[in-house]
Amino acid sequence: MKSLLTPDVAGQIKEVLKMMDNPIKVILFTSHDCETCEPTLQLLEEVSALNDKITFVERTLEDDKVEAEKYNVTLAPTFVILDQNNNFRNFRFNGIPAGHEINSLISALIDSASTKPFFDEKTLARLSKIDKDVNIKVFVTLSCPHCPGAVSSAFRLAMTNPNITADAYEAQTFSDLSMKYNVSSVPKIIINDKYEFLGNQPIEAFLNEIEKI
Repeated sequence: MKSLLTPDVAGQIKEVLKMMDNPIKVILFTSHDCETCEPTLQLLEEVSALNDKITFVERTLEDDKVEAEKYNVTLAPTFVILDQNNNFRNFRFNGIPAGHEINSLISALIDSASTKPFFDEKTLARLSKIDKDVNIKVFVTLSCPHCPGAVSSAFRLAMTNPNITADAYEAQTFSDLSMKYNVSSVPKIIINDKYEFLGNQPIEAFLNEIEKI
């Protein structure tokens, strides 16, 4: 099978992944009836093989229902990441992280392996006051250069406050959801299915919407 990553790209990713501090586990949920699952599986296998701190496993929605429910995974392909203590990092990437979204994947791997704070003290203070359940949806496309920044912000918020979960959705793969949420441009961010905004906004924009809840 031909590699999805060219030798040059694989080398660049391998170099960047040296920033990983601790071991992590990547779980990809696939389905028996899923067009993009096979290339997603191959891509994650190739990336995971570039750093021995990454353990990669595949699960299926049909055969591993208990585990899928544990991480609230209902779509395929979807990957989640566990930290070195097997703690769920509170985010899901739904779709194939190819194109520009390879950057979302790489950031998620490095950030999940880190125990350092992602934000300054002022932002952390605001985050610590969020005590209600918050879900952040980020709709992306593979050709969108600004989308990985929005995904990274949402994922970092979810990794910082246990009341926050984040989902990235590849809009074309999940076109029904894109229609439901009226996605016409990306990145589109939706907070608790109520508040929304567009673009790769600073973290303050996320917090301003979250604090309305």
